[in-house]
Amino acid sequence: MAGPQSIALIGAGRMGGALARGWLAGRRKTDIRICDPQPSEELRDWAAAGKASLNPDPEPVDVLVVAVKPQVFPRMSASLQPWIGPGTLVISIMAGVRLKQLADRLGTQRVVRVMPNTPGAVGQGVSVTSALAGLSNADVQTAERLLKPLGEVIGPVDEKYMPTVTALSGSGPAYLFLLAEAMTDAAEAEGLPAELAARLARRTVEGAAALMAKSGETPGALRKAVTSPGGTTQAALDILMDDGGMPRLLRQAIRAAANRDRELSRDIE
Repeated sequence: MAGPQSIALIGAGRMGGALARGWLAGRRKTDIRICDPQPSEELRDWAAAGKASLNPDPEPVDVLVVAVKPQVFPRMSASLQPWIGPGTLVISIMAGVRLKQLADRLGTQRVVRVMPNTPGAVGQGVSVTSALAGLSNADVQTAERLLKPLGEVIGPVDEKYMPTVTALSGSGPAYLFLLAEAMTDAAEAEGLPAELAARLARRTVEGAAALMAKSGETPGALRKAVTSPGGTTQAALDILMDDGGMPRLLRQAIRAAANRDRELSRDIE
């Protein structure tokens, strides 16, 4: 009888840690091996309790998950090869590292590229996958199952879309955080106490996102529903939606983030 699936996780930061937490909470028995040069107290506790191995010697595993910063991948790729055998599936959550670059440096065609986002830390994220041509359905399903702890999984999609995916959903939470921050600052400038301004901004962003999730209506329809002609919301949107306003700024922001993803790919060459 086959033993539990073996998974090596390289890098246990926000996303890597969230994945490991989900695997440990799942019903499927898993042999988890975590490599992190500066393990958190949580990782050390897992190791002490026998839930995971911490910084073990490498040997081929069923699944290798690479969750390090893309800038360090070129110099560490050789050290990842001992984890890879003929039956190993590689899952990368590094921005900007293309499938071909992964395959060439790691010496395997069984590769899935993933762009998750930070709400995955609370199981409310979205992960978009892209895979090398010819990858089996079984490997795609394995990747999807292992990513489920982070939230919804979409794909595989054509890799040409990944820079824009990165700019939209990968970087997107920061845009919402900035919105809440800017709303707070603007309300303070109008005389609202700082604590009240921060609380109202946060709850407004949270509540609007929850409404959008549950209503089933498009963002545009929801915006129009709350905008009375000649009212206060319309006065604000006349500013936000003018020629130099939010739509144009977001187009520029997403283009800049997508271009940076492409630059990271070129830097790895």
